[in-house]
Amino acid sequence: MRFPNPVFVALDTPNLSRALELAQAVKPYVGGLKVGLEFISALGPEAVRRVVEIGLPVFADVKFHDIPNTVAGASTVIAGLGVAIFNVHASGGEAMMRAAAAAIAPWTPRPLLTAVTVLTSMDEAALEATGQKGPARDQVARLAALTKASGLDGVVCSAHELATVRKVAGPDFLTIVPGIRPAGTALGDQRRVMTPSEARAAGADILIIGRPITAVPDPAAAAKAIAQELGLAGF
Repeated sequence: MRFPNPVFVALDTPNLSRALELAQAVKPYVGGLKVGLEFISALGPEAVRRVVEIGLPVFADVKFHDIPNTVAGASTVIAGLGVAIFNVHASGGEAMMRAAAAAIAPWTPRPLLTAVTVLTSMDEAALEATGQKGPARDQVARLAALTKASGLDGVVCSAHELATVRKVAGPDFLTIVPGIRPAGTALGDQRRVMTPSEARAAGADILIIGRPITAVPDPAAAAKAIAQELGLAGF
């Protein structure tokens, strides 16, 4: 599943005016927008609707992880805001993921539902500290297979595990990749990272890019530069 412009900008700010300003500035150069927990916790559902009104696909990075009934209810609410994509944690299990999928099945158009495998801020040592033994790619493979078996549309994973996901879930399974850092930019709290062109070449469908665009003096220029790096038509 490929998007003509795979870049989704992360509007990770509790300031609605700033978020809308950023979104309008980068709109000509990106394929979508992402709102996450900081944005939604500070500003609420009406702010999500305001972002949806900008006219780009919106990914609500909510990472639901709770009992199936609670996640089903929350999924219905987030779908009602008009987002194009949202996510849950695959580690919540098959029953939870199936409940989320069933809750949004009646929606037309139905938002895409994805599941987080392993957070890109976690390296092997962090995984081991939580009781997960073995390479991150093995855990990603298990969770990607479980996500597909649960009827979801795709996963959120590191670019380094894209080949693993494709192997267990096939070429049409949506892959959303955070931890994207253009060459020469700071890693911040990310660990398993890749450049935009590398991730796209590896098969990523959506690239989540935040601070390399939003934390620079000219976000529009940064977004345009990434579009040019990716060789997108018109840039």
